[in-house]
Amino acid sequence: MATNLLTKPTSAYGGEVQEYLWSWQNQPLRVIYETIGEGSPVLLLPAFSSVSTRGEVGELAKLLASHFQVTALDWPGFGESDRLNLDYNPAIYQQFLADFVEFVFNAPIIVVAAGHATGYVLKLAIKQPDAFSHIVLIAPTWRGPLPTMGANPNLAAMVRGIVRSPILGQALYKLNTTPSFLSWMYSRHVFTDTAKLTPDFITEKWQSTQQPNARFASAAFVTGNIDTIHSQSEFLSLVQALSIPVMAVIGASSPPKSRQEMDALAALPRINSIVVPGSLGLHEEYPAIVFEAILPFLT
Repeated sequence: MATNLLTKPTSAYGGEVQEYLWSWQNQPLRVIYETIGEGSPVLLLPAFSSVSTRGEVGELAKLLASHFQVTALDWPGFGESDRLNLDYNPAIYQQFLADFVEFVFNAPIIVVAAGHATGYVLKLAIKQPDAFSHIVLIAPTWRGPLPTMGANPNLAAMVRGIVRSPILGQALYKLNTTPSFLSWMYSRHVFTDTAKLTPDFITEKWQSTQQPNARFASAAFVTGNIDTIHSQSEFLSLVQALSIPVMAVIGASSPPKSRQEMDALAALPRINSIVVPGSLGLHEEYPAIVFEAILPFLT
């Protein structure tokens, strides 16, 4: 049963904030999630990134709450959930998502997954076909930044090991999460309207990256250690194996390599797809457009 927090974290979008007490290999881990609205349940999964929080889907959650009961979470290692010094890998998140869905919901649900959350939703849908009634994939990706840039597994593992180290790793992580670097990252890959990258916006993102132990899950994402899919053929075959309705929302300005993968997905039979303004962060930058695009599919 869900339990209210004695000291609640700040609500990201006006919902009821709760905690899910989970355990991985006998290590207790507190996961924060937030629910708003009434109606059929919808699970919103933020994209994995160094700045991943449920707040990035907050405006979309509020729009969907006029039709559904919407729950969004902070992934383990991100946001306000516990950020333990773990070797973050697909097994952790696959088990977590399965356990969380079973814990919170008692019937098939709609799931809206952004970015890298795609792989975990697809794997769970294959394993438990009755978990979801509809799947919406927003700017779906399956490969971490370093592998996308062409880094081989050995190089990625070396970088991850350095970032995990106590002194050098913390220094390197801080250099790659400065406000100026975050602003550059957003303008290059995430948002298309740089006017929205205000100092307050960037400061909020930066503060999220500076929490204790934040570098561990971030390094795992950046280096591809939480990639649960490893090829385009695997990605497409997972989708083709589903009997659940699937919709893909694609940002018109997505980076070329990511756009190629999204277009390949959209070309599959039975896949609903739409191209809208935005890039990898379109769910946060253009929530109203995303809401209008997916509502007919969900209803």
